[in-house]
Amino acid sequence: MATLTVRNVDDDIARRLRVRAAEHGRSAEAEHREILRAALMDHASQAARERAAERLAEFRRRTAGRGSAPSGELLHEVRSERMRALTGKGEDT
Repeated sequence: MATLTVRNVDDDIARRLRVRAAEHGRSAEAEHREILRAALMDHASQAARERAAERLAEFRRRTAGRGSAPSGELLHEVRSERMRALTGKGEDT
């Protein structure tokens, strides 16, 4: 694991970090790690959401105008396939 040293931290910020650590029942060092983890994970999560949104937008562009079957038709089709698999007969027969 790496070791980080932060210099020239404002006294008020250092005090607030100690208070926050105490409120969370952690050492100041553990609180610093948690703040860094949360800040960087939030950024990573945001980037992941943006990439997912871009992929979804691209998918929508590629499939625009194709349309899809209504859910009732899809459900009927799945049930018919399941019935054929179980009995060798269609649902309507």
